[in-house]
Amino acid sequence: MSAGPATRRGIRRASTAVLVTLLAAVMVVVAGCGGGSTDEPGGVDISSGDRHLDLVAYAVPKIGFDEIIPAFRETPEGRDIGFSASYGASGDQSRKVARRVPADVVNFSVEPDITRLVKAGLVDEDWKKQAPNNSTPFGSVVALVVRKGNPKNIRDWADLLKPGVQVVTPNPGSSGSAKWNLLAPYAAISDGGRNPQAGLDYVAELVRDHIKVVPKSGREATTAFEQGQGDVLISYENEAIMLDRANATAGPNNEVEYVIPPQTFKIENPVAVINTSDDLAGARSFVDFLFTPEAQRIWAEQGFRPVDPAVIAETRNLFPGDIAKLWTIAELGQVLGEGTAEENDGKDLTGWKAVDDALFGKKGAITKIYDSGGKQ
Repeated sequence: MSAGPATRRGIRRASTAVLVTLLAAVMVVVAGCGGGSTDEPGGVDISSGDRHLDLVAYAVPKIGFDEIIPAFRETPEGRDIGFSASYGASGDQSRKVARRVPADVVNFSVEPDITRLVKAGLVDEDWKKQAPNNSTPFGSVVALVVRKGNPKNIRDWADLLKPGVQVVTPNPGSSGSAKWNLLAPYAAISDGGRNPQAGLDYVAELVRDHIKVVPKSGREATTAFEQGQGDVLISYENEAIMLDRANATAGPNNEVEYVIPPQTFKIENPVAVINTSDDLAGARSFVDFLFTPEAQRIWAEQGFRPVDPAVIAETRNLFPGDIAKLWTIAELGQVLGEGTAEENDGKDLTGWKAVDDALFGKKGAITKIYDSGGKQ
């Protein structure tokens, strides 16, 4: 049965009303997007400029870059440069860039995520020599975040294996922070890799009996802990500092504190320029800025450990804790790489190459532990 004139007029009026509503909604969205990116809490524009850089980074340093980028845009070198910034799990971000997601500068949690881009021809082989401190502008140490009052009495790595303790840490398959989180207890328990089975036994028990929440990134792990999941969050010290500062606005049931174990691991988060950038000069200027005293102080204020010796000295009080032994990738890699020369052109693997091959590669011992749910 066909609709009568009155019905058709009603349909037209309804359609017109829907169209007007949709157009109004679109105008609101467009208005909200005007003036460039406003990721900053204060609505600071970071996207406008005659030149443009794409920053692709792991999830955790967003709070630092939220301050660093506007500061760079106040300098003569950065005044006409606008930014787009993407944050996520380090491994996932690296793989996206390898698949040619637009990027000019990358900042990842671990060196292997940049090595992937070297192999893809997107980062120069000598990238470590293109900026100070092996192109690592800031870092952190592995910390343990606990509920206020530390009800489980967590002081050291062995305490994570107490019956009933639930631990939150990301997936090492996608997250660089997860690798650091596991390297800290592995190094402490194994004496820097000299007793590898002891370290692997610890990690296996941790994964099998205590890690119940496995987010994709360090930031997602923090969010899960904030939402009440788990008793302990293994994380970067800077994330722990951020959560501790948030106690002022957190509800009484969401307050936290953090512990730096006597033995922990030095976290080094490298940066590199993508060599296919349309603005190599701008990208290099931005990377150079990350090492300036101004930027180094910003990193420290946001909870990241600076690398400039003068700024380290003046901000020392921001990083309390008595660390008896701070393990490094260089130390662990030297031990784990012993005896690998025959399969590697006559030279033992070192650094991240040795650590990744032994622990996190496709046949790595920790990869196998995760794949088997904690079995060895």
